Amino acid sequence: MVKTISSSFMPILKWTSVAAASAALVISIQAAADGHKDGGDTLHNVAEATPAAVVRPRSSSQGPWTPANGFADLIEDVSPAVVHVATAGFIERRGFNPRGGRPDFRGPQGFEEFFEWFNRRGQVDPRQQQPEQDSDSDTEKQTRPLGIGSGFIISADGYVVTNHHVVDDADEIIVTMTDGTEYKAKIKGSDPKTDLALLKLEDAVDLPYLPWGDDEQSRVGDWVLAIGNPFGLGGSASTGIISAIGRDIQAGPYDDFIQVDAAINRGNSGGPLFNMQGEVIGINSMIYSPSGGSVGIGFSIPANLAKGVISQLQNSGEVERSWIGVSIGPVSKELAKLLDRPDEQGALVSGVIADSPASKAGLEARDIILEFNGEPIKEMRNLPKEVAQSQVGKTYAMKVWRDGKRKTIKIKTEPFPSEDQELASNEPEEQAEPKMNTLLGAEMTQLTDSNRERYRVGDDVNGVLITSVEPRGLAAKNGLRPGDVIVQLGGDKNIRDPKQVTKVLEQAEEDEESSIAVLINRRGNPSFFAFDLD
Repeated sequence: MVKTISSSFMPILKWTSVAAASAALVISIQAAADGHKDGGDTLHNVAEATPAAVVRPRSSSQGPWTPANGFADLIEDVSPAVVHVATAGFIERRGFNPRGGRPDFRGPQGFEEFFEWFNRRGQVDPRQQQPEQDSDSDTEKQTRPLGIGSGFIISADGYVVTNHHVVDDADEIIVTMTDGTEYKAKIKGSDPKTDLALLKLEDAVDLPYLPWGDDEQSRVGDWVLAIGNPFGLGGSASTGIISAIGRDIQAGPYDDFIQVDAAINRGNSGGPLFNMQGEVIGINSMIYSPSGGSVGIGFSIPANLAKGVISQLQNSGEVERSWIGVSIGPVSKELAKLLDRPDEQGALVSGVIADSPASKAGLEARDIILEFNGEPIKEMRNLPKEVAQSQVGKTYAMKVWRDGKRKTIKIKTEPFPSEDQELASNEPEEQAEPKMNTLLGAEMTQLTDSNRERYRVGDDVNGVLITSVEPRGLAAKNGLRPGDVIVQLGGDKNIRDPKQVTKVLEQAEEDEESSIAVLINRRGNPSFFAFDLD
């Protein structure tokens, strides 16, 4: 039940579980407190509470397992804490006769025969469960298999880590140990944004469990071991090396995957990725595959990211997310030149939400965030990760680039707002007639209530609205469209009137500028780019 990245839809991700579930993720950096760098309990503390059952890594005197000696000892040591996860869901059927046979198979095409063999091996078969009769009607509840996956135990009292997509929508969860012992499990908490879930086994005591490792100590080329439940074949092990670290596959704002070439297939989802000390450094989650099977490109969620999420799920059942309230974009070579930056590092602020932490801290559109809490922001995607590892309600130092100089700003994170915040705007009471700007090659007008509605411009957007574009004008050459809102242009950071656009363009022409920076808002999405004047 590993997520697969289809070769024809890369980088779109899809579940490759027996029954798939998908979720959309919308980000503008409304970041998650998915790990706390500077405080909070970790699962290391939980594990140390009952040391007798822990599957301990080798001591430094013993050294790590090596391929020369084989992986048998390592696999034998860690396997008892790796589990098989089977899920089922309730469906309602009217007039169902439990003696009339099993319900139709609901698994993936081609797996019918396999599942018959699998069930004969003594594993859980939700299809054999008797339906529950509703006393007030002839409707009966019936279970159907949803999928199979993997997981691993992190505490002696039966906490199990797996993927969110493995247990999503499950009404019943059965976890099976390598010795065949079965436990009913409940979802303690689940986080779709990081695809992690925490289960609690009922009546579990003195179970073997695994220690977390530090994935940041791993390097490309290091040997790794994956153990899981591919295609229901529980306890399967595969080895390989780390192919890449910090891989961004456009799955979400926290992309920092470990890429491995160890064989990972459907059913491996939620299973552990080990280093040669027997420590969990990743949770296997996705594969790239044109066929659905392993082609040697698998992706694991780093342990250091997972530990913070799992700790919060264990403590409260949910992840409390921090929020700073900005939209960001990359710093292109052209924009770096226009903003007097010596390089392309940083996250360019393209929008600041009113009354947000960013607004209160004095952040502005056009600022380039270079550092957060002492960590450098080398590229745009680093910022969500760093904010995600911050605590809600704590003040952090942030270094930004503004008007050709470095500036330090203090920002206090806040909980993610429960409702979308509305931004006040100063609108003209009457609609202004659009006027053609010959320099721009477009008709523009001030924003009003009526044209906001017509062009679907949100109340939180301020600027000058483009209503039409000449085919051969500068606007068209730079990709502007009717409905776009010019928010900033050149050195003017507060465009509100078409006359301001004319003034900026005339000044740029007089100064013989070849390009200027422009910030537009298109259907609620702010974007900075270099506007070519040639």
